[in-house]
Amino acid sequence: MKAVFIPYNQAFKDRLIEMFDKMSFRGFTLWEQVQGRGGKTGEPHYGNHAWPTMNSAFFLAVPDDKVEGLLQRLRELDEAHEQQGLHAFVWNIETSI
Repeated sequence: MKAVFIPYNQAFKDRLIEMFDKMSFRGFTLWEQVQGRGGKTGEPHYGNHAWPTMNSAFFLAVPDDKVEGLLQRLRELDEAHEQQGLHAFVWNIETSI
C-alpha cells in the first residue's frame, strides 16, 4: 500500500471524488481548508482578502498497482488547469490497523 497526499484547489473537489469513485477508491480523508502555495508557479491560496482562494487536501491509501494510474489522471487534470494548483505526494505505508 501507498499513502497518497493530494493538496488541491477547492475547485477540483467534485472531480477528484468522481475520479476516486471511477478507480474504486472508497476510503479517503479530506481536509476542507488548507492554506499553501506552490513551489514553482501559481498563486497562493490563503483564504484572505489578497489571496481569497483556498486549498483542500485528500489522503488516500492506495494499492501499489493503482498508484501510477492515479498519478497519471491527476497529472492530466493538473496540466489542463495549471494555475489552479494540484499536487500529489506518495510514500510507503509500513503498517496500518
